[in-house]
Amino acid sequence: MRHVIHALLLLVALMPIAARASALHDAVGAASLSRVEELIASGEAIDTKDSLGRTPLLLATELNHIEIARALIVAGADVNAKDSKLDSPYLYAGAEGRLDILKLTLEHGADLRSTNRYGGTALIPAAERGHVEVVRTLIAAGVDVDHVNKLGWTALLEAILLSNGGPAHQEIVRQLIAAGASLNLADREGVTPLRHAQNKDFQPIAAMLLEAGAR
Repeated sequence: MRHVIHALLLLVALMPIAARASALHDAVGAASLSRVEELIASGEAIDTKDSLGRTPLLLATELNHIEIARALIVAGADVNAKDSKLDSPYLYAGAEGRLDILKLTLEHGADLRSTNRYGGTALIPAAERGHVEVVRTLIAAGVDVDHVNKLGWTALLEAILLSNGGPAHQEIVRQLIAAGASLNLADREGVTPLRHAQNKDFQPIAAMLLEAGAR
């Protein structure tokens, strides 16, 4: 009997994360807006966290369930609540290009100064990953375009260093220049955005930087 109990306890410990989360997490995972609304109306704790530290809103953001995210945010879910990886609905939406949810978080108290586990704002990974409209939205919202993360990189540096230099990243560099990003803010090795662009043979980006006065 003791062995059976031990086996059952082990099985519970190995159950999927969703099984150890709240009913609201389960409803989000099932993409059931009606169930989410029902649970909100019944007074279910809206910012409870699962075993990864995710709130239902963060899970909805990860799954890109826009209307569910809207319902949770309108009901007062914390758009800045971080999980064990230091992601929040706002930061995750920015990094992963979830534009609709990002806009909702900005309308409901997103902390523009909050940073992810790399010490970067939402703008930096958005610039790296080529999310043009997200970058535009974050710049308009007032995110610091010259914030430096733990790697010593700004959004402008990441848009060059970690990209393929294609049209999306060219447009992002154009936006950052227009927003007044510091063109000569170098990385920890003293290499400037212009030098990185030249080293990678990103000619359109290098030309933009030179025209804007980069050195």
